[in-house]
Amino acid sequence: MSVQRATQPVQRATQHSVQSTNIADLLERILDKGIVIAGDIRVSLVEVELLTIQLRLVICSVDKAQEMGMDWWVNNPAFTRKKESEPVLEALTRIEQRLNRLEDPSAQRNP
Repeated sequence: MSVQRATQPVQRATQHSVQSTNIADLLERILDKGIVIAGDIRVSLVEVELLTIQLRLVICSVDKAQEMGMDWWVNNPAFTRKKESEPVLEALTRIEQRLNRLEDPSAQRNP
């Protein structure tokens, strides 16, 4: 004996109005608009605060960051071009040469 049930298509009460988004579109939207993630972690014992960690994460494009006034990489020596550091290298070379002359016993004068 088999029981057959009449199956009717189930209609969903809610329809999704958002189209599916691929990762590239999502990333482009986040970089264009920017996103801020903020959170605080507090560790307390008997109402005494032992540790507080404040987390702030900003994800955006470089253009958006500059628009918001965040341009810390502009003056950071790790991100500067080599041409800008050439005068510093030349000065260090001159200092090393002078130091070598001062430390060289054959270059010292007897009064």
